[in-house]
Amino acid sequence: MTMPVSPLLTRLRWTLPLCIWAATPAWSQGVLKIGEINSYKAMPAFLEPYKKGMELAVAQVNASGGLLGKQVQLVVRDDNGNPGDAVRAAEELYTREKIDVLTGSFLSPVGMALTDYAGQKKRFFLASETLTDKVVWANGNRYTFRLRGSTYMQTAMLVEEALKLKKKRWAIVYPNYEYGQSAVATFKTLMKQAQPDIEFVAEQAPALGKIDAGSVVQALADAKPDAIFNVLFSVDLGKFVREGNTRGLFKDRQVVGLLSGEPEYLDALRNEAPEGWTVTGYPWYAIKTPEHEAFLKAYQGRYKDYPRLGTIVGYNAIQSLAAGIKKAGSTDTEKLIAAFRGLPVATPWGTISYRAQDHQSTMGAFVGKTTFSKEMNRGVMTDFRYADGKDYQPSDEAVKKLRPASAQ
Repeated sequence: MTMPVSPLLTRLRWTLPLCIWAATPAWSQGVLKIGEINSYKAMPAFLEPYKKGMELAVAQVNASGGLLGKQVQLVVRDDNGNPGDAVRAAEELYTREKIDVLTGSFLSPVGMALTDYAGQKKRFFLASETLTDKVVWANGNRYTFRLRGSTYMQTAMLVEEALKLKKKRWAIVYPNYEYGQSAVATFKTLMKQAQPDIEFVAEQAPALGKIDAGSVVQALADAKPDAIFNVLFSVDLGKFVREGNTRGLFKDRQVVGLLSGEPEYLDALRNEAPEGWTVTGYPWYAIKTPEHEAFLKAYQGRYKDYPRLGTIVGYNAIQSLAAGIKKAGSTDTEKLIAAFRGLPVATPWGTISYRAQDHQSTMGAFVGKTTFSKEMNRGVMTDFRYADGKDYQPSDEAVKKLRPASAQ
């Protein structure tokens, strides 16, 4: 029902300065706002493609009629890689920009801070990229859901392959913060359970973004491991690979690398890409399913570029929110929570769903081997398979012990 406009308001409309009307928030004019917070300055290699993935998904949603009869608008903030800045940005998005729903986070400390914010403020939050298990387990709450396959899930995928190597002496290298610590703890636990005689003969944990690659590589070489579990990524990974190649660390030695097959990181290495590493990643150039080919065509048509792993995460985040909002018929927090529990979402990698028991999606990862492609002039994945996330999650009984009762 349309309410009549009073004569006084009509007169004011034409007498007040135009700038005041132009400043009227877009949400009052039929726009649904998605607020997004991330570490764009700190992690541009991953998050610039991620933002493009979100933008593509928003464009597709709007082309199909929008959500709840409104066009969707993405409102982005940079958290500077700082948890405090992320929380301040979240509050500003709600109070000033009047967003309808919140998503984002890459770095684990930021993801945990926004998870805590969502719990305290009782606001729905979709953690899109952050990998830390704490987001859905120890620090989980009923308001937070997580899209990307967790540290536990992706490590479990690699443990399955690592056990096939039948190597006894392992060295480990990882960034010394929540993501790296969690991955290593999971790797050790799962490997010990399946191979009790395994030995961990060396462990290097440089601060994120501050690796002294020469000393790290030398320390690992001195331990004479049979195999290496690598959790480094981004600039740290590049320095580690280059120094390892120079010093022969990887010669006749198996390496298992978490995230090491992602194009964001392999592309930067070019012809220095490692040979024969077992990795999780994204072989965008070789996935021949109808869903992925349609996505690839749309992305390349819009950006004249190829997607990265971040692109898929950003795209899936918007698709998840769109599916949840449509099912809920609202952006009300409680209705979104109910809608997301068990929610199926169509993605370029096939249909995923959000587990009711811990709010973790079943988004998986590709597992394969690295090699250098002369044709593409970059490192690529070969002999890969898609590991469905639903097959690498702990049991319901285990989740109950890991997740607070208040989070149910």
